Amino acid sequence: MTYKSPMHEMSQTTPTQFWNDNCSLTDLAFSIEHGAVGATTNPVIVGQVLEAEMAKYKPEIEKLIARNPTATEDDIGWLLNEKMACDGAKLLKPIFEQTGGKAGFISIQTNTKYFRDTDKMVEQAVRFSKLAKNMMVKMPMTAQGVKAVEECTYHGININATVSFTVSQAIAVAEAVERGMARRAGEGKDNAHLFPVCTIMVGRVEDWLREVGDSKGITVDPNAYTMSGVAVFKNAYKIYKERGYHTRLLAAAYRHHHHWSEFIGGDISMTIPPMWVRRFAASDIAVKNRMDTPVDPKLIAQLQKHFPDFDRAYQPDGIEPEEFEFYGATNRTLKQFLSGYDKMISLVRGVMVAQ
Repeated sequence: MTYKSPMHEMSQTTPTQFWNDNCSLTDLAFSIEHGAVGATTNPVIVGQVLEAEMAKYKPEIEKLIARNPTATEDDIGWLLNEKMACDGAKLLKPIFEQTGGKAGFISIQTNTKYFRDTDKMVEQAVRFSKLAKNMMVKMPMTAQGVKAVEECTYHGININATVSFTVSQAIAVAEAVERGMARRAGEGKDNAHLFPVCTIMVGRVEDWLREVGDSKGITVDPNAYTMSGVAVFKNAYKIYKERGYHTRLLAAAYRHHHHWSEFIGGDISMTIPPMWVRRFAASDIAVKNRMDTPVDPKLIAQLQKHFPDFDRAYQPDGIEPEEFEFYGATNRTLKQFLSGYDKMISLVRGVMVAQ
C-alpha cells in the first residue's frame, strides 16, 4: 500500500490513532485524508477558529442572534460552540459508523467556569451528549471534574478528561470511569458504546517546567525539558496497561515531533494541531514503535532532582485530587482557557452589538 504521509502510514499500520486538534472543517478534512479519526475543541481553539474564519461564521452568528432575540452573548457563544461541534461530527460520522462507534468522535468542552461544580459540568455534558451520537464531552480534571467523569460515565456519556498533566490525574480518571461503568453494569445497563479517553497535555507539562526553571535559574540538559511530558505520558501508559483500564490515553499540546514520534506504536490517541499535522505529514520521520522505548533514566533523574513538580507529575501517587486545581500547570491552563473563553465571547459580542 502507498501511504500519503507518515501520519497516514501510522494510522494504517499501528494501533496509534490521531485526531485533528480543532474544529475547522478545512483542517479536519486534511487530517482525515491523512488518517485522523477524531477531532477536539476547547475555548481557546474555538476562539482561534472563529477569529481566523470570521467571514464564514459571522452569518451563522447573525442567524443565531435572529433566532434567539433574548439570548445573551454567552447563550449565542454556546450555540455557536454546539454548531461547530455538530458540523465536525457530521464530517466524522462515516468513521464512527465504519468503526462501530469506536472512533470518529468530536469532543466539545464544558464551560471552564464550572471547574469547581460537578453538577453543572454533568448537566452541560448531558446536553452536549445529545447533539450527535459521536459527540464526546470534555471536562477539566479538578477534584470536581473527576467526580463529573464518574457521573457522566454512569449516564452513558463518552468523556474526554482534559486539563490533565500528571499520572495521578490519569489514574483518578481511569478509576472514576471504572466506577461509573460498574454502576451501570450493576443496573444491567450496556457499556459497549463507551470509549472514554484521558488527555495528558504533554506540551504543557514541558511549558510549566521551563517556566519554573527560568524563574529559579535552573540549568539542566535541554533534552530533559523536551522529554518531560513524554516521560509522564509513558509512565501513565505503562500503568494503564498493567491495570487494564478501559480508558484510553490521549496526548495533547504539541511543541515538537517527540510529542508524536515517541508515542507511535502505542494503543493511544493523539490530538494534534493542524500546523503540526501538516509538518509531521511532510516529514521524513520513520514510523516505528517508540512507545515501548523508555525515556533516558538520566534525564528523568535530572528532572526529579531539580523539579519537585515533575516528580509530582511522574509518580502515580504524586498528587491528591484536592490538589489538582492548584498544581502549577493546571492552574496556568485553567486561567488560559478562561481567557480564551472571554476572547471567544468578545468576538460574538462584536457581531451582536453591530446588529
